[in-house]
Amino acid sequence: MTGRLTVIDCDPGTDDALALWLALGSPELDVRLVTVAGGNVGLELTLANARAVVGLAGLPVPVVGGADRPLLGRYVSETRVHAANGIGGITLPEGPPAAPGVASDAIRDLLRRAGPGEATLIGLGPATNLALVFATEPALADRVREIILMTGAWGEGNITPGAEFNAASDPEALAMLLAAGLPVSLVTLDLTAQAFVTPERLAALRARGEGRCLGAACDILAAVPTSRRFGFAGFPLHDPCAVALAVRPELLAVREVAARVECGEGPGRGRTHLDRWDRWDRWDRWGAPANVRLAETLDADGFFALLGERLAALP
Repeated sequence: MTGRLTVIDCDPGTDDALALWLALGSPELDVRLVTVAGGNVGLELTLANARAVVGLAGLPVPVVGGADRPLLGRYVSETRVHAANGIGGITLPEGPPAAPGVASDAIRDLLRRAGPGEATLIGLGPATNLALVFATEPALADRVREIILMTGAWGEGNITPGAEFNAASDPEALAMLLAAGLPVSLVTLDLTAQAFVTPERLAALRARGEGRCLGAACDILAAVPTSRRFGFAGFPLHDPCAVALAVRPELLAVREVAARVECGEGPGRGRTHLDRWDRWDRWDRWGAPANVRLAETLDADGFFALLGERLAALP
């Protein structure tokens, strides 16, 4: 089986680490490039973490650093969840050196060599690197099969009352991608809340085997604090859900909706407005045609079975 050409853009990040291992362990994807932005922690750490995750998997996938800040506004980290080093305080062996260059240039170069509709781009952090690709060379849009973003929410946020962390980190970049006519799919907080890590699910993952990637993944999960939003019963596992949409799309139910993101200053900055019920047609004189595929529900048991299977297949 030949996997489809894939780029993972990330900001590891505890959940990014598991998402990377899920992607690298899935034959449905041919991961050719991992690009990195500052996000959950600063770029120096996210780049080191991505290198370590790829290195632990033992695969020769180039890792390239990119944006260390948003297009506008200020950079804010999230160490309360991800710890000071970004991966729950867990120490991984240092990975191979970063590949030379800049993330957006590396993605453009790969897309230029791809065929029409060949590439899948999976964005797990702020959308800065991906936005820079298409802002500077919009003709590359025809090489894209799908862009899957873990971002946004139709309900409440997780970094502010209204905004999800990735969307709030660079709303202008996200707005650029939403306006570019690209085939975008969104995996939001409302979906990832269904991928809920409990002590029982973590124990089931540990029982899958003794590989180094599986063990590191379980150690990282064990270090993530339980969520106050969910009564401290566990926590959502965000980024692997975006990879699951690419690998096993039947696990997620999707529909086409219209999406916008707030880019102004104030408490609404970064909030995503997702029209799931065609309400903008009644109130917006310009109309609001569907511009994204929105993942709404997840087969959680199937998702954790997939995660365990693929992590156990890695070294």
